[in-house]
Amino acid sequence: MNLRKLGGSGIEISPLVFGGNVLGWTADEPTSFKLLSAFFAAGFNAIDTADTYSRWAQGHSGGESETIIGKWMKQQGNRDKVIVATKVGMEMGPGRKGLSRDYILRSAEDSLRRLQTDYIDLYQSHTDDQSVPFEETLGAYAELIKQGKVRAIGASNHSAKRLAEALAVSRKTGLPRYESLQPKYSLIERADFEAELEPLCLKEGIGVINYFPLAAGFLTGKYRSEADLAKSPRGQGVKKYLNERGFKILKALDQIAAAYKVKPAAVALAWLLAHPSITAPIVSATSLEQLQELTPAATLKLDASSIRALDEASA
Repeated sequence: MNLRKLGGSGIEISPLVFGGNVLGWTADEPTSFKLLSAFFAAGFNAIDTADTYSRWAQGHSGGESETIIGKWMKQQGNRDKVIVATKVGMEMGPGRKGLSRDYILRSAEDSLRRLQTDYIDLYQSHTDDQSVPFEETLGAYAELIKQGKVRAIGASNHSAKRLAEALAVSRKTGLPRYESLQPKYSLIERADFEAELEPLCLKEGIGVINYFPLAAGFLTGKYRSEADLAKSPRGQGVKKYLNERGFKILKALDQIAAAYKVKPAAVALAWLLAHPSITAPIVSATSLEQLQELTPAATLKLDASSIRALDEASA
């Protein structure tokens, strides 16, 4: 497995990152353990999660995903081989959100406890918090890095303007800088990332671990009509893609997948990996079958005509 450098963090990650949002939610604990073990057995080394996963599920309070990852790493005895990325900032309860110094330091301890580890490889600001100066947020991360509790920091859901401002503050103050960005980006959702964020990340050498690279499952090809939307809890989220452009993209994916003898999902991910800006898409699976459809993307090299066909279909 060819590992990829994550920005200037010194961290090297596999070309796909396991998306931990499903762990403890649509994948129960035994299934989660199986999925993580299979992912790592295939040569991958990174998991992305967040303190808030899966607070949205009935009866959950957040932290379920981190807790499962912690139990799995303890069972496997493999903490030193796992790149753990988690996040802070989204609401965990009344008065428990944001990127203030005190909240970051408190949340980091909570995440470390759930993960059963003494350090986080990549700690990310889950969403921008314009009520707190960057100096305060980055200062809190500097404390955690100095204490050996965090190796590197990243940003998620930040605009190009705000990410550029944060980088400028780091340059000016000598505080740690965001080494990675986590934006929404896929074949079908291109405009927001490509317009301003992609050029900024390339210019600044920021690693990109994009989420929803398969557009909530649409690019796997399993949703081709409104009748298919009931197939999963995420089905309603892809309804907006059932249009002429969406079907054009699926047709191109089907043709290229047939030529390469892989599933459409692997082609959609390989298209992303062909971009110099992308370090590693974040992929989720709730079954070993789903996982097996995705993993060939890591070694799939699309030819120029295939990339062009996908560019044109998704333009």
